[in-house]
Amino acid sequence: MTPPSPDTTAPTDSRPRLVAGQGELSCAVAEALRSGAPPVHATGSVLKADPWGEDLQLALYLLYELHYRGFDGVDDEREWDPDLLRLRQALETRFLHALRTELSHAPRSVEEAFAPLLVEPVDLSGSLSHRLETEGELWQLREYAALRSLYHLKEADPHLWVVPRLTGRAKAAMAAIEYDEFGAGRADRIHARLFADLMADLDLDPGYGRYLDRAPAPLLATVNLMSLFGLHRALRGALVGHFACVEVTSSPGSRRMAKAVRRCGAGPAAEHFYAEHVEADAVHEQVVRHEVIAGLLADEPDLESDVAFGCAATLLLEDRLATHIGQAWDQGRSALLSPLPRP
Repeated sequence: MTPPSPDTTAPTDSRPRLVAGQGELSCAVAEALRSGAPPVHATGSVLKADPWGEDLQLALYLLYELHYRGFDGVDDEREWDPDLLRLRQALETRFLHALRTELSHAPRSVEEAFAPLLVEPVDLSGSLSHRLETEGELWQLREYAALRSLYHLKEADPHLWVVPRLTGRAKAAMAAIEYDEFGAGRADRIHARLFADLMADLDLDPGYGRYLDRAPAPLLATVNLMSLFGLHRALRGALVGHFACVEVTSSPGSRRMAKAVRRCGAGPAAEHFYAEHVEADAVHEQVVRHEVIAGLLADEPDLESDVAFGCAATLLLEDRLATHIGQAWDQGRSALLSPLPRP
């Protein structure tokens, strides 16, 4: 067997720095993590918070990150701090209620949820990848990469949490897909590593969590969704639906993004990341639908509505993010909370 290649270009800052809060709740979380004290916030502030806003979404992100790499200077023991967990549960309940309310009329069967995704839409006018492919500028590609880095630098990590909660066909197929996502035994081929290389090609800092302080709420929500589903065994069906939705929609979008980075001269590593996903995710899409979903529902048919919900929630948040980015760019401004410095 060929030994894995050494990962000589990985970012050195494996633990991200803690960022400032954006409101009462996220400031309370940030201060609690800095000080080691319980979070202090007004009674009822969670119920009054905008579930789609920066304050709640950043507070959730900070709490979820304790289950990934944590933060520089924050004690690892805070991952299971009961005061932080109570606040996280309240924030999750608010977020999940908003999702279920928004999706009250969404499909409840797998067939209804996924059938529209299996056909390339004729009208791509609302597609960010189409916009970048046909008219995108280099500064927009850099912004898009900085935004997506919060997802792609932890790509596949939250999905791995579902493996112990599956059995039989679903478990075997999910593990096979994850093996590919993590580079098939090669550290230099881990998909998160490939995205870090893409960022370097775009003159961006590839450090894990580097652009958290610039991330708007619609982006944070897309990352929080997979953490929410991944951390709760009760939501294992929703996580499978989320993962399947990502895999089904990835290949066409990646094909357009590969053309976009080529047209803008973004560099070989940037093009390689998307080219890799065109091929890999086309295969993963078949496996996740015919083995992971089918295997899960053969074992637990009562989870079908959860799988459909996971797909619908993913599409909802991706649409909200695309709208946010598109509106910002239409107005000639940055989609980030603060613009990137010019390279």
